[in-house]
Amino acid sequence: MRISPVKLRTLGRSGCAVSALCLGTMTFGDETDQAGAHAQLDAFVAAGGTLVDTADVYTAGAAETIVGRWLADRPADVRDRVVLATKARFPMGPDANDLGTSRRHLRRALEASLTRLGVEHVDLYQLHAWDPRTPLEESWRFLDDAVAAGKIGYAGLSNFTGWQVQKAADLAEHRGWTPPVTLQPAYSLLVRDIEHEIVPACQHNGLGLLPWSPLAGGWLSGKYTKDQRPTGASRLGEDPERGIEAYDRVGGQARTWDVLEAVQSAAESLGASMAQVALAWLRDRPAVSSVILGARTLEQLEQNLAAADLVLPVELTEQLDRVSAPAPADYPYGGPGQEQRSRSLRG
Repeated sequence: MRISPVKLRTLGRSGCAVSALCLGTMTFGDETDQAGAHAQLDAFVAAGGTLVDTADVYTAGAAETIVGRWLADRPADVRDRVVLATKARFPMGPDANDLGTSRRHLRRALEASLTRLGVEHVDLYQLHAWDPRTPLEESWRFLDDAVAAGKIGYAGLSNFTGWQVQKAADLAEHRGWTPPVTLQPAYSLLVRDIEHEIVPACQHNGLGLLPWSPLAGGWLSGKYTKDQRPTGASRLGEDPERGIEAYDRVGGQARTWDVLEAVQSAAESLGASMAQVALAWLRDRPAVSSVILGARTLEQLEQNLAAADLVLPVELTEQLDRVSAPAPADYPYGGPGQEQRSRSLRG
């Protein structure tokens, strides 16, 4: 299995090429041991994958350590193909300065990540979330300095809202600092509210999307039914009491099951899995640079990698678009709100 070269994209407006599917490492060191993680990394690179995404907080640093050991054990030509991304923001210790995006914390977090990864440089360093306690100027000046020092190649964002994305882009442009090139949001056929504000902000500023939880905590893989709730560390499925309520806030439960039925129907017509259909749909959304795959096992990863070459017919894409479209209130994102922001030219 090999990801076709035509599936390569750039990280947003940067010139860095990456595979349209990214290997996420949140399970490494927790649900996936080192041997299993290394097998996933080998299979991903062998399939043509290049972008590997991790974070300091994943299993308290163990995920980065596992990736670092894999890099150290592989020949230079394999290491050189990997575009390495990591993140910082969340607690890595009990002290008040062991979290956030202050210069102090980011400096120590980056150095610790580089040590665990066994590298002198990462290609993409991301603020894992907004920090209301730290002025963005402080955080972004650190990122700009880190680029100048050769510690990171590009700066990215994760879990920012639309106005926060715009603020970061405006600040970088105004100060002449390195611009943000990516945003990691939750995004899937069941989680599309980011299309109201966040996706347009990214498109306007040239940020590429790196969607996480593309299978909506496992719902889009077909593993859950109306009577079975998700469990385990599947991000949006971490709380088994939430179940489907995590996805029925917009459009109700009927929308959720309509989406799952449409995905299942498309999968059956194409001879593919539900997960492959959901991933292929997301891969082709506007502004998406690479879709982050998270797998507990090598078998899961190999099945999902097959989405790289799955082409959805136009009619199936349109059906999935229709059935999964969020149903916002009239204002500000519904029909009346959109009408107030529209303008037609009449002669």
